[in-house]
Order: sequence, then C-alpha cells, then structure tokens
Amino acid sequence: MTIRTKTPNPLDTPPVPVQAKLAAAWTSFMFLYIYVDYFHLHKPGVIDNLRAGVVFEFDISPTLLTVMLASVAIPALMVMLSMTLPARANRATNLVVASLYIPYSVFNAAGESWNWAPFYGLSIGIEVLLLAFILRSAWAWPRTPAVPADPATTGLRQDLRQ
Repeated sequence: MTIRTKTPNPLDTPPVPVQAKLAAAWTSFMFLYIYVDYFHLHKPGVIDNLRAGVVFEFDISPTLLTVMLASVAIPALMVMLSMTLPARANRATNLVVASLYIPYSVFNAAGESWNWAPFYGLSIGIEVLLLAFILRSAWAWPRTPAVPADPATTGLRQDLRQ
C-alpha cells in the first residue's frame, strides 16, 4: 500500500492589491498609447503633414500641443495616483478618468480609411479592454465590513477611527 501526500506548490500567488492592478493597467495603457502614436508616424504622408505644420486636420499650435500633452499626461499621472490616493478618491478618480478615455480612444479612428481598420481596431480594442479592466477593478473595489452599531462595540468603533 502506497500513501500519497500532496506536495506543496512551490509557487504562490498572493493577492494583488487593487492599487497595484490599477497602476499596472494604466502603465500598460500608457505603453500602448505611446506606441500607437509612434507607429502612426509610419503611415504614408504623416511626416509630410507634420513638416507642413498639420496634425490630422489641425494646425500645429501651442494650444494643440498642450491638449496633446494633457491627453498623455493624465494616464501617466493615473499610474502614480492609483498607488497613492486614498481608496475612496482612488476609486472615483479611476472610474471617471477611464470612462472619459473610452470615447477619447475610439475617436482616434475618426476619419481613417478602411485600409487602416486592422491597425486601429487592434489598438483601440486593446485600449478599451484595458480601460474596461480599470473600470471593473475600481468598481469592484473590496469593501471593509461595517462594525455593528450596538453598545458593546462602541469602544471597538472608536478604536477603528484612531
């Protein structure tokens, strides 16, 4: 008769804090966001338009470049804010910013020809999936169970507040 024992798994998967998941998702979003813009430069005519002072249909101006910088800076800041904001503010900020970036990401395909549909479909699809992950993670943020309100737990509640 042979006795079999269960050998412990040498690899452990500890739970990942919500803040770390959010920061990782925003980091992935940023890498993709920047690379999509970089690869866009390889489209025929884009560099010529830049040299002529035009991006898409807009004249290059300090205002346009400031808006473009803000559109990249916000997700970059979300990496840091996701790790440092208190839970309630963190959750709300991630829900609002990710919600606003979904239509903004989809707008990148406006006016493009169907020849470029695979490029924009893949890039926007992954961006939206990352933003959906951020929304789901922030929405499902674990809650701390409430302490019952009876005289026996009054001291316990006061200890929790300190």
